[in-house]
Amino acid sequence: MKTAISGASGLIGQALFKALKNKGHSLTRLVRKHEQAQQEGFCYWNPYKNEIDAKCLEGHDVVIHLAGAGIADKRWTDERKRLILESRTKGTTLIAKCIAGLSSPPKLFISASATGYYGTLPACRQADESCPHGNGFLADVCLQWEQAANPAKEAGIRTVHPRFGVVLSKDGGMLARLLPVFKKGLGGKVGDGRQILSWIGVDDLIGALLHIIEHPEIEGPVNLVAPNPVTNREFTAALAQAVKRPAFLPLPSFVARLAFGEMAEELLLAGAGIRCMVLHDSGYTFKHTHLKDALADLLLL
Repeated sequence: MKTAISGASGLIGQALFKALKNKGHSLTRLVRKHEQAQQEGFCYWNPYKNEIDAKCLEGHDVVIHLAGAGIADKRWTDERKRLILESRTKGTTLIAKCIAGLSSPPKLFISASATGYYGTLPACRQADESCPHGNGFLADVCLQWEQAANPAKEAGIRTVHPRFGVVLSKDGGMLARLLPVFKKGLGGKVGDGRQILSWIGVDDLIGALLHIIEHPEIEGPVNLVAPNPVTNREFTAALAQAVKRPAFLPLPSFVARLAFGEMAEELLLAGAGIRCMVLHDSGYTFKHTHLKDALADLLLL
């Protein structure tokens, strides 16, 4: 199978690239450097200049779009929020229009999204894929992000939006940032600790993406979260136990707001219980359904 990936250098992209290669896929990476794109296995694109080498994408079976500016890399200024939104909508629109116009388009377009779609106050108590989008900056970003893929869908290409929960990996993301703190015994709950964390281990995230590729009946949004979400308090206790250190230094809500501003409200002090109904109904078997087991495997305990 011939597969193209944007964002292949990121945490998820690297793991997915390796898994697809092991599955025997012929892989193409979308890159923004002209000189790199001259090499075999690379394809030029630049969403900020609205440029893409369409010929390079002809004949691919699958196109996977993961690229986008980091949500939690920097404090949310107006400029940063604009970059977070436009890095997703412009890139998605560019790829979707490109593949929709190919003479030999892909059968599948996987365009990433996130569980932020459901907002800080989800309309459903436990949000599954049928739940409408919620309120907040990330909910608006995710809605526009998914809508940007419409040209591919309207062209008859099977389009899937994997809505990523909090991805746990020791190589990057939230867990990698927290590990040094917790190993020093400096961890603790955030706010009152009751906010829900809908998580997924990186191995199950990759397994779910492979499952989507292999199951042509799956279309539209797919929540990529483990079946058993936890509270922030439960996550804190589990991580502290995993690294065999105490966790008694909480981050009060007012300190989080002072330190991180608006970002604190949506990423640290709010949460939602997300259900993975599409994965469940299509027969995906999770490697880890409980946080304790996932942490033990990720940290090789």
